[in-house]
Amino acid sequence: MTFNDIFKSDFLEKVSSFSILDICIGVLFAFAIGLFIFFVYKKTFKGVLYSHSFGICLVAMTMITTTIIMAVTSNVILSLGMVGALSIVRFRTAIKEPLDIAFLFWAIASGIIIGAGLLPLAVLSAVIMGLVLVLFVNKNTANTPYVLVIQCINETVEQSIFQHIISTVKRYQIKSKTISKGNIELAIEISFKNADTQFVNHISNIDGVKSAVLVSYNGEYMS
Repeated sequence: MTFNDIFKSDFLEKVSSFSILDICIGVLFAFAIGLFIFFVYKKTFKGVLYSHSFGICLVAMTMITTTIIMAVTSNVILSLGMVGALSIVRFRTAIKEPLDIAFLFWAIASGIIIGAGLLPLAVLSAVIMGLVLVLFVNKNTANTPYVLVIQCINETVEQSIFQHIISTVKRYQIKSKTISKGNIELAIEISFKNADTQFVNHISNIDGVKSAVLVSYNGEYMS
């Protein structure tokens, strides 16, 4: 054993094996792609309450995944330990919007691709994915469903309401009907013939109608 062997450090050798330039390029690319994902998320958000922290999480997740993949690809033993460590991680935050899952996987996938050194693939896939989301998510649908919630006092008033609905809307379907003493509550899914919502005002002016509320409906929440 020589004098150099005594002071030899595996940790220092691993530090010297990393290229500072490669690390900076990878992290900067991850930040740029993550920022692009964040802007696409902000542009296509259709939920009830926008979460700025979730957008920042997309940027951070892209960068974190990149650093993990860069570390894993440099050491086989580390990759096995990383799999074991990540397998015990559990996330308790509920995902309220189905589209948010796509953004999470997009951020993770971009981090993996950048960490593997496939920078052209990361950039091209990000551009294509961003265009697809902007075009399809922001596309206005002609048959956007709405839910009309009405409270009235008796069946006679209810019949008058349905006569007005039939002559005004394109399609309707009763979702629920709740009856209590002196009160009938109806939840009706409707599709407009046009964008005019003045018929709700006419329904509210019918004698015996207590209230009429119109809300947009996408199957997950009302807004």
